[in-house]
Amino acid sequence: MKKRIAVYPGSFDPVTFGHLDIIGRAAKIFDHVIVSVFVHSGKKHLFSVEERVEMLRRALKGRKNVSVDCFEGLLVDYVKKKKTDVVIRGLRAISDLEYEFQIAAVNRTLYRHIETVFFMPRVRYSYLSSSVVRDIAHFKGDVSKLVPPCVVKAIKAGRDK
Repeated sequence: MKKRIAVYPGSFDPVTFGHLDIIGRAAKIFDHVIVSVFVHSGKKHLFSVEERVEMLRRALKGRKNVSVDCFEGLLVDYVKKKKTDVVIRGLRAISDLEYEFQIAAVNRTLYRHIETVFFMPRVRYSYLSSSVVRDIAHFKGDVSKLVPPCVVKAIKAGRDK
């Protein structure tokens, strides 16, 4: 029987409990989940790609059917390279739906076999985004209820530089 592999792409800048919620639930449905940090050189990030990959690995340590990777370029090319056709995306609010629907449709135009599976986070994470965490961190607020301990530590280390 063919293993069902899914790719969960994103900037994960930084990874939040909302991301981890979606990853954990996807890992129950798919045989393997590849969490992949998208390299977008034109965007200003709080953490480097290497730091984001490392934080994800720490936050996901012990999950046997989840791996962490990174990629640059078109998602459809990366998905083909990983020999899968499933992409996982999170939807926090109705406002996310229009954008995600557009991206899913474009991806299917580029690669007709691709399927996008949408996960809604648990209600307690429906407001949570990486940009909210970055804003709170910028003003030296407490993000410990929003992100894993390795991210809290990295944010504090960045402030102390």
